[in-house]
Amino acid sequence: MKPIRINLLVKILIAIALGIGAGCFFPAWAGRIFMTFNAIFGQFLGFLIPLIILGFVAPAIAEIGKNAGKMLVWTALIAYAATLMSGFLSYGVGESVFPHLISPDNLKGITEGHDLQPYFTVEMPPLMGVMTALVTAFTVGICLSRMKGETLKSALREFREIVEMTISGAIIPLLPIYIFGIFLNMTVSGQVMGILTAFAKIIGVIFALHIFLLIFQYCIAALFVRRNPFKLLWTMMPAYFTALGTQSSAATIPVTLRQAIKMGVTEDVAGFVIPLCATIHMSGSVMKIVCCALALMIMQGHPYDIGMMAGFICMLGVSIVAAPGVPGGAIMASLGILSSILGFSEGDQALMIALYIAMDSFGTACNVTGDGFIALIIDKFFGKRKPNN
Repeated sequence: MKPIRINLLVKILIAIALGIGAGCFFPAWAGRIFMTFNAIFGQFLGFLIPLIILGFVAPAIAEIGKNAGKMLVWTALIAYAATLMSGFLSYGVGESVFPHLISPDNLKGITEGHDLQPYFTVEMPPLMGVMTALVTAFTVGICLSRMKGETLKSALREFREIVEMTISGAIIPLLPIYIFGIFLNMTVSGQVMGILTAFAKIIGVIFALHIFLLIFQYCIAALFVRRNPFKLLWTMMPAYFTALGTQSSAATIPVTLRQAIKMGVTEDVAGFVIPLCATIHMSGSVMKIVCCALALMIMQGHPYDIGMMAGFICMLGVSIVAAPGVPGGAIMASLGILSSILGFSEGDQALMIALYIAMDSFGTACNVTGDGFIALIIDKFFGKRKPNN
């Protein structure tokens, strides 16, 4: 008999349920065992963050640069503009709506974990700071994109594979235990119901927001191609529902490509734009991260302003480029700037992971479906030309 595979979302939901249940009867000494695991896991995660940034961003910039041409430039610009638009839309809606739905009392005293302390921890200092990793990734990636040599590019690709293997082989499998510990501590502190209520409200707002975003994107595309935006969006629905199941933009490329061609995008343009956008267009992912980050800041009463969030959104659009094809890859790639720009603690990051993964399928589906609107616009201007690539 084949072993039954449970996807990450189900594992996270089970971990949350078990953490809440265990928190009602676990003795303190048993709870501290899981807090010890969380402390060590958190140290390991902090150690990996600069490596994740360097491993994802540098090779992504280097590989994009090797495909010279106007079509590449315009595709990248539109994808980044769409990602930024999603981030600022999320911030505007969240700032207007979230204060009426949640309050600082929801997370009061939770993320510091005073009730259950670890027995010990193991210090794992990162090799470099987050901003150092970002600057290094930009510098190396941009320079390599202009060089003809392949030696260092190949080394960076292999380094990216190492980081992806670490995430998929160590971080993702242990993540449910980490989330279990977080919700165990929340239950012991007596605030878990406030957390779950806030989560439900946030998820509801984000789901409605991502539907609005897709309609808005296809209305923009319709202005260029002079067609019904709702018919165009309906054509892309097979890609949307495929992404819900795969939780991976890369795994959905064949369906996205087929549906883009059905919308009327020429095969050459679709064959170029769709695979590229699968790695650089992250509207749905940015929407979730911005909304969740803003919600947690409101819950904790942390100060924020448009300047701080604008810098965060602009950096986020770059840092999650070429996030790995594993569930939760985008949130892993964004942990560094969550810490460096927004000041998120280890507990805050754990809550972000739980929130993000609970909606991972919908964010991926939003990314994938939005790739079609970019393909339509690019095809309007380049569809009759033979691509240089």
